[in-house]
Amino acid sequence: MSDHSDAAVVPVQAYEPPYYAVVFTTVRTPEQEGYTETAARMEDLVKDIPGYLGMDHAQTPGGLGITVSYFRDVDELTRWRDDLEHRAAQKRGRAQWYQSYTLHVAKVERSSEFTRAEVAQDPTAG
Repeated sequence: MSDHSDAAVVPVQAYEPPYYAVVFTTVRTPEQEGYTETAARMEDLVKDIPGYLGMDHAQTPGGLGITVSYFRDVDELTRWRDDLEHRAAQKRGRAQWYQSYTLHVAKVERSSEFTRAEVAQDPTAG
């Protein structure tokens, strides 16, 4: 949710299913006062939820934002949904920051990952 331009770009690892993915797709309004701070606070707060597995976020140049949050089970996801500070941020988002959004909750039944291995450089190669 926050802008970590100096951080390495790494997707959330694949976990052993089943677990849950929450896909939050947004289009923001021009009025973004307080958004960055609130997004960073939400990112810190959700990490305290047992069973929270991580978050991936992407923003297109055209303004479409996609955040996918992962939770071990539905009870932890519900705990996050019902968190009072998160609820207040949701309310402010609807009133100020979002032109529109969709929210999808999916049960992950298959998960895999790939990481390219670093290729050693041949010092004699030109």
